[in-house]
Amino acid sequence: MESSRARRGRRAHPSRRRPLLYTALAAVAVLGATAGGTVYVKAQAHSGTGAVSSSSATPSASGSGSGSGSGKVSVETVAAPEVDHDALLASAMKSVTVPGDAAVSAAVLDLDSGDDATYGESAFDTASIVKVDILATLLLQAQDADRYLTAAEKTYATAMIENSDNDSASALWRIIGKAEGLDAANERFGLTDTAGGDDMLWGLTQTTAADQLILLRQVFGDDSELSEASRTYLQGLMGQIAVDQRWGVSAAADGSSWALKNGWLARSTTGLWDINSIGRVTVDGHDCLVAVLSNGNATQTAGISLVEQVARAAVSTLRDGGASASASASASPSAAD
Repeated sequence: MESSRARRGRRAHPSRRRPLLYTALAAVAVLGATAGGTVYVKAQAHSGTGAVSSSSATPSASGSGSGSGSGKVSVETVAAPEVDHDALLASAMKSVTVPGDAAVSAAVLDLDSGDDATYGESAFDTASIVKVDILATLLLQAQDADRYLTAAEKTYATAMIENSDNDSASALWRIIGKAEGLDAANERFGLTDTAGGDDMLWGLTQTTAADQLILLRQVFGDDSELSEASRTYLQGLMGQIAVDQRWGVSAAADGSSWALKNGWLARSTTGLWDINSIGRVTVDGHDCLVAVLSNGNATQTAGISLVEQVARAAVSTLRDGGASASASASASPSAAD
């Protein structure tokens, strides 16, 4: 089980930041009603006639300011500086202790704002988080064939996601065509750095945190190859994970507002653990997608603690610009509930 597939070409990071307009006012200029709506301006007072000028908006005739007044206000729009969320997450990660030979990577997306951040680009073994990808592939294939899942497939899917049953995963791995089927679906999903494991070694599928974020967008986003019915079905299973597996990215959620899938695997040659967690969490009313991958953990417990700290740091980076990311990451990890 130690062999792994070579990574595919590195995916270019999508554009993440949206320029905003901000306002620095030295004087307030009141513009007449226009069809363009509200304009955010930077204004500077000058001596002269009472006229208002702007390269981005033209005041109405009644607000032209013509007359003999002594005040003149010039108006200009100023683009807000871009927020480098990757840098904020990298900074927050400085407060996370990565022990021993462990390595970790993370990716996070706020579905409401569209902001996202990624830390690390290395490929990791999926372990059992690939089960989300397996079911997504099965659902896509069923859509293409214009059919429903069979009763047996539904039974396998439920056990595979909710209980992380390996026999069920192996059965569906065969049905989708093993790595060939997975890779074909992932090409349509937009994953570029994920390669299915050899033969029946689905747990040694290689992936990146950035690719897992793309997969989560297929499951939880509207712009998806999966139908609404397929997405709802998969989301429902991820929201009913067995009690003893409710750890990982859910540590960053408000209460029980989460849907997730975890993966854990002890490597036979080293005895070190792969610990991964992906899913959707709701924080302050915002839905965030989070993927945290790690390997080289001395124990499963240590790996879970690491993943939960990183999940908190990642979500905090987007929710408050990193202001409390360090404090959140260093908080004691939640117990499996």
